[in-house]
Amino acid sequence: MNNDDFKEVPDNIQDNNGETTNNIDNTNDNKSNDYEDVCYICRRPESVAGKMIHIQPNLCICNDCMQKTFDSMSNGNFGNLGNLGNISNMDFGNMPNISMINLSDLTGGIPNSQKLKKKKPKEEKKVEPILDIHSIPAPHRIKASLDDYVVGQEHAKKVMSVAVYNHYKRVMADNKHKAQEENTTAKQASNKYDGVEIEKSNMLMIGPTGSGKTYLVKTLAKLLDVPLAITDATSLTEAGYIGDDIESVVSKLLAAADNDVERAEHGIIFIDEIDKLAKKRNANQRDVSGESVQQGMLKLLEGSEVEVPVGASSKNAMVPMTTVDTRNILFICGGAFPGLEDIIKERLNKEASIGFKADLKDKYDGDENLLMQATVDDIRKFGMIPEFIGRLPIMFSLEALTEDMLVKILKEPKNAIIKQYQKLLEMDEVRLEFDDDALYAIAKMAKEKKVGARALRAIIEDFMLDIMYEIPKDDNIGTVTITKDYVEKKGGPLIQMRGTPELADSQHV
Repeated sequence: MNNDDFKEVPDNIQDNNGETTNNIDNTNDNKSNDYEDVCYICRRPESVAGKMIHIQPNLCICNDCMQKTFDSMSNGNFGNLGNLGNISNMDFGNMPNISMINLSDLTGGIPNSQKLKKKKPKEEKKVEPILDIHSIPAPHRIKASLDDYVVGQEHAKKVMSVAVYNHYKRVMADNKHKAQEENTTAKQASNKYDGVEIEKSNMLMIGPTGSGKTYLVKTLAKLLDVPLAITDATSLTEAGYIGDDIESVVSKLLAAADNDVERAEHGIIFIDEIDKLAKKRNANQRDVSGESVQQGMLKLLEGSEVEVPVGASSKNAMVPMTTVDTRNILFICGGAFPGLEDIIKERLNKEASIGFKADLKDKYDGDENLLMQATVDDIRKFGMIPEFIGRLPIMFSLEALTEDMLVKILKEPKNAIIKQYQKLLEMDEVRLEFDDDALYAIAKMAKEKKVGARALRAIIEDFMLDIMYEIPKDDNIGTVTITKDYVEKKGGPLIQMRGTPELADSQHV
């Protein structure tokens, strides 16, 4: 590097008008890039720090950091920057806060997972909102689509369909009002806007384990084509303690939206195991993972601007930050609430009396759907604070799965477990069939395990192991029929060889 090259550096950084220019940056103007540049030093995105100076194609520095660098050089022992002719006599070892860096070692740059997607220019933005009411399916169509994947739970699917439909109508109304304000004067906008603001319709879902809470939300998000973030409330703690901060649920949604803030602000966040945030009874220590988390989530559920890290789950100095508005994000909380049945029984048994026609205290002991009678007072007694419950206005319960529902789960949904195994054996040119008695035997065994639909795959994996292992050995096998005796380990499956019109063999596989 000679003296002339060093003199050109300030000219490339700032011109006479005070505007930043860079000749190296001009070479990348024609390159399409969906992500914002991030300063390599302070990690601020281009939308916050302003235009970047490209040191290398993948290495950017903002104006502030570059100015601080030159200020440190000018205030230290580096000498007068205007007198650059004596560069050979300068002492580079005594430069304050500056170390000579080999730029070839910094070719990696910052990964796209820690960058924000660029927003569309204003001139390219359309007046229509991102979510149009005409593109959102009607409640009956949403429920019909859920019926293809979820068996039973008619009340839950109906409640969710109406709540989601109303929520995105609310989003559409807000976007329409914003468009009016942008395209008309303030007086005209106030005349068109009637002042009615629709509140959020967050949901609280109660149901026993394995009843399909998470599966319902996943299917709903897939149907609406919106980003979905599923988080576990057991890992959340109050800020400053070991664990995930409350804002981490929003950062997961931003990651699911591919760091697109506008798309993330219309997504769905499902907080599972919400019952684990209940207030701890008779606790002498600070409840940093219970009541404190509930209080910290109040503003998040109601709607506020949250600063979250981009491409990371925790805040630190090396991760860029962005602001996400949670006002239009739909929050769905779910939990099994173990022990809530006892609170409901206590409330219902208060009416019990003495006499021939009196209700017995053990009347509700065998009721599997006792959670369907849960009220807000029951949830409050369980340990959820009233302020938290008030921000989840829609509360509903899921039914416990019966044997008939388990049989339907095995064979009716589009991605039923039986259809998955049939497709696996179909790749080996073998047809798999199940007797009705075998299906009811599987459902009975799953019912006894008391873990809901999760037990079905474990039971099928057990008796299908030998079949999946032995079938590929013999290319002459054409059909395998699962019988009740084979499920109960009292016999074997029915094997039909290729080209035989009737069952030719019955044996253990």
